[in-house]
This record gives sequence, structure tokens and C-alpha cells, in this order.
Amino acid sequence: MTAKRNRSGRALSRAARESSRRDHAIGIFDSGIGGLTVVQALLRMLPREILIYLGDTARTPYGTKSVEVVRRYSVENTEFLIAKGVKLLVVACNTSSAAALGILKDRYEVPVIGVIEPGAAAAVAATRNRKIGVVGTEATIASGEYTRALRRLRSDLEIYTRACPLFVPLAEEGWVDNAVARSVARLYLGSLRHSGIDTLILGCTHYPLLHDVIAETMGDGVRLIDSATATAAAVRDTLTRCGLLRRRGGGAASFFVTDTPERFIKVGSRFLGAQVDSAVRIER
Repeated sequence: MTAKRNRSGRALSRAARESSRRDHAIGIFDSGIGGLTVVQALLRMLPREILIYLGDTARTPYGTKSVEVVRRYSVENTEFLIAKGVKLLVVACNTSSAAALGILKDRYEVPVIGVIEPGAAAAVAATRNRKIGVVGTEATIASGEYTRALRRLRSDLEIYTRACPLFVPLAEEGWVDNAVARSVARLYLGSLRHSGIDTLILGCTHYPLLHDVIAETMGDGVRLIDSATATAAAVRDTLTRCGLLRRRGGGAASFFVTDTPERFIKVGSRFLGAQVDSAVRIER
């Protein structure tokens, strides 16, 4: 790749290039609204950073689509954010992380971080009895990516997985603390509760909204791993290592969607409160 040059024609040093990129935004995309839990964690952990979020609300959910379709959508989302000049990309969707992360890392020069590896690492650090559970969408669980990520970190684990597709609409409807949510949680999580796991990965960015109901169902002996928080920590570490942390000014977040913004704003307020007060629709 040709080195960038300043006005006098001299090649810019690596340090100068990094300095010029520090104020660029972090790009985040998700199939819809769930990735706002990652935005929330980033705002808390990196308050000076500028965030650009794309929710592919016209084509959500990704969890029921084929790998080929998810990869195509993920590339299209990434192209939009790369055009905004982002310095780092967060794939804030477990399904996209499972299906497309490798392709995105190979295709683009900016650092690309998914939500699976950070969540797996946090779970391995947390477990005491080597028994870990994973809940996620049908596509995420079927991909086996969490199992592979966990085994790369520790080969002697017992891993139990469960697809919980109804958790997503419950989170988006705000039904996170009622009899319906508890009934669904008991149905999905009953076998995991009796498996002996001491750690459970919430392998979908919607699921932290159901944290209390899931924790109540699993009992006090099971630690829940929120991949959103682990992902934000991985972003912080990557920016620090690459010299790209924003050092001045206040942070900000802007939101783009592929369908009408009204529902995104309404549901997004459950994730981020008044910070989601507007969103721009883009055409596909």
C-alpha cells in the first residue's frame, strides 16, 4: 500500500498517521437493535470516542438466515461504515461474528472485532468447574463458533449450548420482567440449569436486557457473561495497542438504520435511554 504523504511530499511517519486517525469514529453494526448493548458498554468504557452505529433493521433478524446471506449483508454494512472513515470496526452481532468475521478481517485494513472471542475469553476466565453454557440465536448456536472459540482457549471444557430465539422479540417488546419472560426462560434454560454449569455466555446482544430473568432462572451459582462488556474491553485494548485512543474532547454517537427510524428510536431507548433520540435512514 502506498504511504500517505504530507503537502511537502514526504512520507508521513506511522506516529503521524496514527495521530491523524485518533479522532476518527468507531464503526459498529448489528442486524438491528441488539448491538446497542455494545454501544452502551463502549460509551461507558470509552467516553471520549465517537461512535457510528448501523442497524440493519430492514433485514433483521440475521439469526434465521443462511450463512451466505449473512456474509453478504455483513460486507454491505461494513462498506457503509468504512466509507465514513472509521478507525476500527465492531461486529456487534453474534450471527455476523460467527459467519463473516474472518472475511471482514481479510478484506479490510482497519481492526475488526467481533463479539464471540471476547465473550469466550471472559467465560474461560470466570469458570471454576470447567462447565460453560452458551445461549444464542439459532444461527449462532448452529455455527459452533462459540464452542470452537472456547476450545481454542481451553481444551478440557464441558460446553452446553441452547438456541433461545424468543428472547430477541421479548427484549425488543420490553417484556423482560414479567410472567411471559420467566416462562420462556424456564422452558429454554431448564436443561442448562441442571447441567452443572457455573458460567453462562449471553451469546446475543439482545440478551443482556433479560439478564435479571435469566439470572433468576439459572440461580446464584451461575455467572452470566455479557459479551457486550467483554467486547468493549477488547476495543479499548486494541485502540490502546494501536495508538488510536481519542485523547481529547467529548464522545458522541450517531445512528443509522435501513428501515424507518421510529421503531428503532422507541426500542433503542430501552437500551440507551434518551441518547437514542434520532436516527438516519439509509437506502439499500
